[in-house]
Amino acid sequence: MKDLFILAGPTAVGKTDISIKLAKKLNGEIVSADSMQIYKHMDIGSAKVTREEMCGVKHYMIDIVEPSESFNVMRYKNMAQHYIDEIVKKQKLPMVVGGTGLYINSLIFNYSFTEACVDKNYRTYLQNAAVKKGREYVHDLLKEVDIKSYEKLYPNDLKRVIRALEVYKLTGKTIGQFNKENNIYDIPYNIYYFVLNMDREKLYDRINMRVDIMISNGLIDEVVKLKSMGYNSSMQSMKGIGYKEILSYLDGYISMNDAIDIIKKGSRHYAKRQLTWFRKDIRVNWVNKDNFKNDDAVADYIVDRFYSMKNLFKS
Repeated sequence: MKDLFILAGPTAVGKTDISIKLAKKLNGEIVSADSMQIYKHMDIGSAKVTREEMCGVKHYMIDIVEPSESFNVMRYKNMAQHYIDEIVKKQKLPMVVGGTGLYINSLIFNYSFTEACVDKNYRTYLQNAAVKKGREYVHDLLKEVDIKSYEKLYPNDLKRVIRALEVYKLTGKTIGQFNKENNIYDIPYNIYYFVLNMDREKLYDRINMRVDIMISNGLIDEVVKLKSMGYNSSMQSMKGIGYKEILSYLDGYISMNDAIDIIKKGSRHYAKRQLTWFRKDIRVNWVNKDNFKNDDAVADYIVDRFYSMKNLFKS
């Protein structure tokens, strides 16, 4: 089977620098798994990797669509798999790097079987119930049929709550049982999955500093330009953290200081959600950056762990 390396982690943890070091050490090329870096013209607010930062390492899935275009996870999966195959043909290691868990999961879980297990009418009924009675009401429906999913999922994770209820309605099984029986891990890759983490307060300080740097680097001017090009808050791209808040400032709804504070808060909350997402996958190898002297030491540790795992796959 093909090897597939994954480096994930919360926003601002330092994935870019370490991924470049790893790509050089492992003869790899990088497939981005970032839901904002896919958009053209949106560089500062997405913390998009620059040509200089790439250091000659080939990157894919960056600057591929206009901000006015819609983009979904299925399109990501199809394009990313194509590039992974191209990288393998060059006898290099495909490295998926980013913080968008849904994009990563589209590549490392076998979700194809779910196409035969869909009840659109029931989905619509639950979606309407969430609007009329609240997401908590729909979430509570899980308590009687799938207590594990009820305890694991939050009411705001409506899509996954509905999916768990839908599976139970159609099969009489919890989604955990259903996934196990259908082997969601049946994929054509040997997975080497690493997630970077660090002390929560340090991470939050890095997030706050990153936002300040974005502002000083011209985030407001970037949004002004995007707005002049016809992009607006109704578009998926402009709902990203950093862009929607600056748009609100430019439209006179909030002050600049409030916009910056909201961006920082939203980014911190997003980082927390990312970590919660990655903890759900038993294949993750957690790497706490606080345990290492510098990024070179982190990269060396991951390389050693990668080759140890590779030997296990061979045996």
